[in-house]
Amino acid sequence: MSAVTTGLPPFQRFLDAHAGDVLRYLVASVGRHDADDAFQETFIAALRAYPRLRKDSNLRAWVLTIAHNKALDHHRSRARRPVPVAEIHDRADPAAADGADGIDASGEHWERVRALPPRQREVLTLRYAADLTHAEIALALQCTEAAARRAAADGLKTLRKELPDVPAPA
Repeated sequence: MSAVTTGLPPFQRFLDAHAGDVLRYLVASVGRHDADDAFQETFIAALRAYPRLRKDSNLRAWVLTIAHNKALDHHRSRARRPVPVAEIHDRADPAAADGADGIDASGEHWERVRALPPRQREVLTLRYAADLTHAEIALALQCTEAAARRAAADGLKTLRKELPDVPAPA
């Protein structure tokens, strides 16, 4: 079964339409250094599963769910693997972390988001880096919309305590 017979756009058009959202999400989730590898793994997995999708599938939520799973895989593998370093710096150089594509996930806000409990981190990253609605987040994380809203509210509340310039949710 091909994408043409299922009513889905050609994979290249799908990739072009969603690459920016996926990359922004992954940079915010795993950091600039590891985002490229996770991006490739995401779209390889998507390419393999693409012919089996139904034509009424929400492609954006589907590919961001794959990206979310790849980010989780990255965090799990990183937790299992110690990385030896010569010296540890207190802070990363923000100028070096800001990519040419204008995505800056090195700021203090994203460092704090990455330190949140997993569900809050996932919801806030999908909401603000991938610009998903709460309904799309619920679909991506396989939870209820109310649970996604609660996790976002709890995460923002924690961030506001630590960072007073975090805006109130819209």
